Amino acid sequence: MVQFTLPKNSKVKKGKAWNPPPEGSSPARWREYRIYRFDPETGENPRLDTYWVDMEDCGPMVLDALLWIKNKIDPTLTFRRSCREGVCGSCSMNIAGTNTLACTMHADDAPKGAIAIYPLPHMPVIKDLVPDMTRFFAQHRSIEPWLKTDSPTPQTEWRQSQDERAKLDGLYECILCACCSTACPSYWWNSERYLGPAILLQADRWVEDSRDERTGERLDQLEDPFRLYRCHTILNCTKACPKGLNPAAAIASLKRKMVERAG
Repeated sequence: MVQFTLPKNSKVKKGKAWNPPPEGSSPARWREYRIYRFDPETGENPRLDTYWVDMEDCGPMVLDALLWIKNKIDPTLTFRRSCREGVCGSCSMNIAGTNTLACTMHADDAPKGAIAIYPLPHMPVIKDLVPDMTRFFAQHRSIEPWLKTDSPTPQTEWRQSQDERAKLDGLYECILCACCSTACPSYWWNSERYLGPAILLQADRWVEDSRDERTGERLDQLEDPFRLYRCHTILNCTKACPKGLNPAAAIASLKRKMVERAG
């Protein structure tokens, strides 16, 4: 029988229980959180620490609970956050088994019992809930996400009809949180070459833009067995997107354009 063994330092250990509720307190008042902790400087294995959050003293969102823990229980807990409005994408993480944004995830929407929180899957971890997104943003830069034109720059603005503008709906709203890409098995195994759902959705946004004059050049850059065609339409990306976008449809649109231009 084939057996697979994880590297020694990748096995998650049971961690510390920080602040159990006082005896006699109402169970409904406290919510248990099990949070992934990892500090590469210690050389120790990652662990799952347990915290209890007083929901009468804390806001309703998962991000509120993380801030409550950091401010009142454990200041060493590390995570990203910024806007608290689902706009910046900084607080993306895996909550109760789903990639999402901590600032828009209501604690009551998680299954009953302890809420498990991990960093985004299949990315190197810098510390605790902070993934290393260097490759992800390098891939975004590789598609040159800006308007590219050959015509003289107009004195006012680049004209665009309402119908042309409507083609960008469902594309421009992407906040690059990486929830979709890190939910994609193809990206897990081929992230060094496959661009992934988020970046391909961004690529389609510029291909669809009527003001851009380098569509052929953009499609040429995607004409590769891995950059685009590692998508197998699993649709995890569409299910995971916290903004309700459809990266799978954007990828299908790019593939269709490839076929159409080939004749």
